[in-house]
Amino acid sequence: MLLVTGGAGFIGSNLVAALNAAGRSDVVVCDVLGHEGKWRNLAKRQLADIVPPSELMSWLQGRHLDAIFHLGAISETTATDGDLVIETNFRLSSRLLDWCTVNSTPFIYASSASTYGDGEQGFRDDQSLSALRQLRPMNLYGWSKHLFDLVVAERAARGDRLPPQWAGLKFFNVFGPNEYHKGTMMSVLARKFDDVKASRTVQLFKSHRDGIADGDQRRDFIYVDDVVRVMIWLLATPAVSGIFNVGTGHARSFRDLMLSAYSALGAAPNIEYVDMPEQIRGSYQYFTESDVGRLCGAGYNGGFTGLEEAVGLYVRDFLDQADRFR
Repeated sequence: MLLVTGGAGFIGSNLVAALNAAGRSDVVVCDVLGHEGKWRNLAKRQLADIVPPSELMSWLQGRHLDAIFHLGAISETTATDGDLVIETNFRLSSRLLDWCTVNSTPFIYASSASTYGDGEQGFRDDQSLSALRQLRPMNLYGWSKHLFDLVVAERAARGDRLPPQWAGLKFFNVFGPNEYHKGTMMSVLARKFDDVKASRTVQLFKSHRDGIADGDQRRDFIYVDDVVRVMIWLLATPAVSGIFNVGTGHARSFRDLMLSAYSALGAAPNIEYVDMPEQIRGSYQYFTESDVGRLCGAGYNGGFTGLEEAVGLYVRDFLDQADRFR
């Protein structure tokens, strides 16, 4: 039996789909379905159970699991309730780590590229305590993820007991099907697609930094299928543990992202550039790019989908369909 926390969410539901496709119907999801239609992310799936987070630790008592994929979190970078974020993202993660340690269960969890803050320290997934302690996340979400990375890394550095396999995955800018419940936290592509389809003007931010053109702010965009492929590989490769970046290793611009969508539809681009709001200019990241050398060095050779191909898949198979769900 496998447990996927956050299994009704974006990345989690895509992982559940892949596990079902691999013949695993013994998948338990821990999540809050709520009132925003998140259940649709699981409507095509077969599950053994759905457990609310408030009951998770009692549900785990006496269980034997093949692995826990811990993807559940408050993931809004604009979250402000510090107590709720720490309880959800840090303390629950610590309890699950302890459970997996005591019960010798592989533990694969979601960290975040947000832990790198403004990127001044680079984007190298050095899991040494000295390197991690140099990072300065810029928001509450990133800080909560960073705190847990420190807990795991310190136990590893001291030689303390840990699960037989543990892996923290620093996801970069993931996009793909089943992200629609995320509102303003959806990828730019998902938020702007209806405007692209309807030939309405798509607005992107102007640059407010010398030497960077309007719309040329860059991110490491990674298709959700690639992220899932890494997690499935880890499940099948129990000897690999560590904190790893999960991105393509190639930063691309927001303009490239939207031009790929126009190309997938065979439509003429219609983009205008608008001023970035004053309140975010000082903290806006102009560049993120993962270093995936450690992941590949650990043996991962599944590759990563190029931006144009990934956008084409997302547009043709999901966004431009009546049923957008996987």
